[in-house]
Amino acid sequence: VQLQASGGGLVQAGGSLRLSCAASGGTFSSYIMGWFRQAPGSEREFVAAISWSVGTTTYADSVKGRFTISRDNAKNTVYLQMSSLKPEDTAVYLCAALYPYGSPSLRDPSSFQFWGQGTLVTVSS
Repeated sequence: VQLQASGGGLVQAGGSLRLSCAASGGTFSSYIMGWFRQAPGSEREFVAAISWSVGTTTYADSVKGRFTISRDNAKNTVYLQMSSLKPEDTAVYLCAALYPYGSPSLRDPSSFQFWGQGTLVTVSS
C-alpha cells in the first residue's frame, strides 16, 4: 500500500485548503483512511477518518465544523477540505490507512498500518 499526500501550502487565517491522499497498491474497500497532523515539538494528532466502504466519518473536536473528509472511490483518493483555517492548524499533515483488525482506536496513530509522507500546511495570522 502506498499513500501520496499533496495539497499543502501557505494560507492566511480564515482561508481554505484541500489536501489529497492518493492510495495505490491495494484494495481499499475494507480500509479506514485517516488524516493526522504533527506540529514541531508536538505529538502526532488525529484529525479525521473515513471508512472507505460506507463513508462514515469521525473528526477531532478541534476541527469539527471546519474540516471535511471525503473519498472518491473511482480515483482511490481521500480528501481533507479545510476551511476557516487558524494559525494553530499549522502542521505537517499525514494520511494513513488502517485495515480494521478487531476494534482499533481511530484516534491512535499506532492503529494505522500504512502512512504516506506529509504535506506541510502553514497558516499565517
